[in-house]
Amino acid sequence: MIYFDNAATTALSPTVIEAMTDVMTSTFGNPSSTHAYGREASKLLREARQKVADILHVNSREIIFTSGGTESNNTAIKGYALANQSKGNHLITTAIEHHSVLHTMSYLEERFGFDVTYLKPVNGRITAKQIQDALREDTILVSVMYANNETGDLLPIKEIGQIVAQHQAVLHVDAVQALGKIPVHPKELNIDFLSGSAHKFHGPKGIGFLFAESLHFDSLLHGGEQEDKRRASTENLTGIVGLGQALIDSQERQKENLEHVDRLRKTLLDGLKDCDFYLNSAPSAFPYVVNLGFPKRNKETLLTQLDLAGFAVSTGSACTAGTVAPSHVLEATFGQDSHRLKESIRISFSENNTIEEVTLLSKKLIEIVGH
Repeated sequence: MIYFDNAATTALSPTVIEAMTDVMTSTFGNPSSTHAYGREASKLLREARQKVADILHVNSREIIFTSGGTESNNTAIKGYALANQSKGNHLITTAIEHHSVLHTMSYLEERFGFDVTYLKPVNGRITAKQIQDALREDTILVSVMYANNETGDLLPIKEIGQIVAQHQAVLHVDAVQALGKIPVHPKELNIDFLSGSAHKFHGPKGIGFLFAESLHFDSLLHGGEQEDKRRASTENLTGIVGLGQALIDSQERQKENLEHVDRLRKTLLDGLKDCDFYLNSAPSAFPYVVNLGFPKRNKETLLTQLDLAGFAVSTGSACTAGTVAPSHVLEATFGQDSHRLKESIRISFSENNTIEEVTLLSKKLIEIVGH
């Protein structure tokens, strides 16, 4: 089986497995305990936090470890919105966000009366001008993703950050798909909250982090005083060490990995040049994710055929697996009646994939759909 669903999750790297195994076998103490076992665990926790902070060019106290991207997104959006209602009740996001953002926004609308603006792509893209035009005096938070998990399109985060920095609103960026793959430095981009998840860059599932500036926001979990009193619950030390190791590994080979994955994308598209297909993203999109469709070819049937042939690909977000609902990203981009919703699949790479694997995939696709 050849794996091309890395936007859903990635395989644990050997160095991450080694680092986590070492913690599991030698450091079982609670980081909050004051005895020697606890102090050793606390030391590893501090070291991992510093590793993440160094890569992001931020202060280690601004890193909050969470259970993953969904919790990070919820904490930033709910936490800030609920704590700052006196400043306004208007929120801005896009219609192509991950469901952990969209459903959180819906919750705030329905339960607390917030007014949310959902921006749709114009000519296939979300622009900084759309954000600027949507800002109001009572806007308190803007939440956008860095790289779309279904199409690979990169949003203009730098330009958006410059605009929001001139307003009372704060900027939250869901960088789950981008982290570990391209440089991401929140302070240089005027980002106030940034979400990350380890399993997207060869770390373990169930662990992530939230970068949070020194802003007032409500905690979602109440109990102990972990994470500087911002996120109660005993820290998942094994996962946190794995996250730190995975991010370091990704950082060290980031440029080389990006160049390799770009070659994979070009190999795939060149291999399909004699085949009737279309792309659902800009030619300059994030190379790690390729969303393409084949006219009059049902995506579910195509996925089944590829699975039987030994290729793992998907139709979109793994969080909607098992459902027959059309992609909300493609619907927002092309309209609810577009044929693309029924014909499109997502192929997502990692640096572990090879040119040979991509060549086999393109040949199999041509064999299935014809010239």
